[in-house]
Amino acid sequence: MRVAATDARRGFRAWRDARPFWAGLFTFAAGLPILYFPYAHLNFGAIPLALSTSAGAGSLIIGVLLVALAISLWFHQQVRVFAGITVILLALISFPVANLGGLLIGLVSGLIGGSLACAWIPPTGAADSQPAANRASTPSPAGEDHGGK
Repeated sequence: MRVAATDARRGFRAWRDARPFWAGLFTFAAGLPILYFPYAHLNFGAIPLALSTSAGAGSLIIGVLLVALAISLWFHQQVRVFAGITVILLALISFPVANLGGLLIGLVSGLIGGSLACAWIPPTGAADSQPAANRASTPSPAGEDHGGK
C-alpha cells in the first residue's frame, strides 16, 4: 500500500512539473470567489450581508471562464500565453463587475495565476537530463572571435 502511494505521488509530481500547474491552481482559486459571492447570503452575527447585485450574470460569466481557463492550463499547455493574458484581463474586469473582484480575493489570485501562466516555460528534455554539475561547467559562446583586431 505504501508503494502505491509513493508511485502515485511521483506520478502526480511528474504530471505537475510538465505543465503550468500553479498558474492553473491560482486561476481556479480566482474563479471560485467570483462565482460564489454574488449568489451567497453571508451572516456576520445578526448582520446579514447580501452581495447579490445586477452584476450576478457578469460574475457568473467571468467565474466560469476563469475555471475553464484553469482547466485548459492543466490539460492544454500550448495555450498558456493566451490563457494567461485572458486571465489577467478577466481578473481586471472582475473588479468593477463582480463585487470588487470577489472581494479582492479573485482579483489578486487571478493576477498571480495569469502572470504565472505567461511566465511558465515548458521543460526541455536535454537540459533536464543533464546533471547540474555538467550544466554549470558547459561553456557558453560569448560571441564571435574577430581575429583579435
